[in-house]
Amino acid sequence: MNVRVVVADDQEIVRTGLAMILDAQPGIEVVGQAADGRQAVALARRLRPDVCLFDIRMPEMDGIEATRLLAGPDVADPLAVVVITTFDLDEYVHGALKAGARGFLLKDAGPELLVQAVHAAAAGDALIAPNVTVRLLATFAASGSRSRVAQPFVPLTAREEEVLVTVARGRTNAEIADELHISLSTVKTHLGSLMDKLAARNRVELAMWAYESGRMD
Repeated sequence: MNVRVVVADDQEIVRTGLAMILDAQPGIEVVGQAADGRQAVALARRLRPDVCLFDIRMPEMDGIEATRLLAGPDVADPLAVVVITTFDLDEYVHGALKAGARGFLLKDAGPELLVQAVHAAAAGDALIAPNVTVRLLATFAASGSRSRVAQPFVPLTAREEEVLVTVARGRTNAEIADELHISLSTVKTHLGSLMDKLAARNRVELAMWAYESGRMD
């Protein structure tokens, strides 16, 4: 079954280019396009795509607010959103991830990374462009927010702590399994337990918690 995608960008040439790249991939189908954030939210709510690909700077409503409305903490049935932008600014990335985005890419990331991000979001995983991940997480970890991070009611096990750190370093499930000498199914079990204990909905939120709680110092 194809991954159904809605693309939103106020620049028609960019929007069309993104749609063409994705439509050319086997297993991906662009089912809708929007030129502003408000239209994007309405379209996504009507079509319920597997993944929304949103630019940050859009008229009517920016991509971060659109993401919050579709994937934020208060959304009962959140959609998967990948945010894509020209601007490598920490506040944009942090804002998008806090709003519930499952991925963050720069527009110069290239088709291969774009396709990977869409597939990852559709599968419930998250992908942030490698050139912004570590710097981003380290930046907002130092912003003073860690004092507000709630500790889990049920403490993490030693193995869960290890898995959490590898996730925060951007490792895939296969890489975690290899690094910690455990099976893929065991990795998935630990990830599920971590998400339950930390009330996280995806890997990005796990990574954010790891940095905000001082695990990556």
